[in-house]
Amino acid sequence: MRIITLLARHGTSKYVDAVEDCDALFARQLPDVERELLIIDNSLPTEYEEHLNRDRILIGASDEQREFSSWDCGISHLGQRIYDYDLVHLATSAFRVLYTRYLDRFDTEMLGLVRGRGAVVGHIDYYNEPVTLLGRSLQAWVRSSFMFLPPEELALLGSLVSVTNREAFFSEKPDAPFRPDSPLSSNYRKYILDWLTGTGTGQGVEWHSRFRLTAENLNFFKAKATAILNEQMLGVRLRAQGCALVDATWLATRCRELRAGQSLGSIPSWRLQVTTRDTDPAPDKLMCPYWLQS
Repeated sequence: MRIITLLARHGTSKYVDAVEDCDALFARQLPDVERELLIIDNSLPTEYEEHLNRDRILIGASDEQREFSSWDCGISHLGQRIYDYDLVHLATSAFRVLYTRYLDRFDTEMLGLVRGRGAVVGHIDYYNEPVTLLGRSLQAWVRSSFMFLPPEELALLGSLVSVTNREAFFSEKPDAPFRPDSPLSSNYRKYILDWLTGTGTGQGVEWHSRFRLTAENLNFFKAKATAILNEQMLGVRLRAQGCALVDATWLATRCRELRAGQSLGSIPSWRLQVTTRDTDPAPDKLMCPYWLQS
């Protein structure tokens, strides 16, 4: 199996060991994979390129939409070579933040079950109730700090950036940061606002870096909220093109249950996956996603 990692980062002052940690995971859990690494650093100029050794390259990228625009730059850099790989591994330098047990479940046999299929594999997070974004309903998504998907699915997406026009979503008022006509359901606005600045989303978890929203940090709020929108809209767009969301723990559970030579079969809904994964039963609280840690 051939895999290329597109690791997005913003310099090395935070998560200094991200590359080494990612390398160690592959060496420990996927030692027989033929792997290459493209480090995409959006603190470097977009024209920057450095060949670190035979199978790893460091490039600069746009920071306009954080890791999502960075991954776009990485995909553009690869061009048609992206089809040389069975899977593309998208990761951020913050992939080891907070809940990480699902990372221990990745191995070659488990990923082999979805090889050649329209599926994205990672950790599924979800809200207690559906929300609406840009006229689309969503409730669950794959945490994009560490996920695997076929190059064909990335090609169909065109760009990993879904939200570019912040003016359509946000006001200039810290006491009412969303526009009245923002294309977000009212419960979605509340989830975002309560998560970043309040007591969480009603699932017993609070973000450790929550803050009081003021005029001075309104742009920071917008950037964080936009990252949330881009991650969760990515799941919506993948499902719309027929790409299944696959929880890594559920897939590892099924891999252990299957007899030698058996195929995975149909992929059930995310609800069934999170309620039947073995060591991580459906929690009564939402695990904190990575996009709130950077």
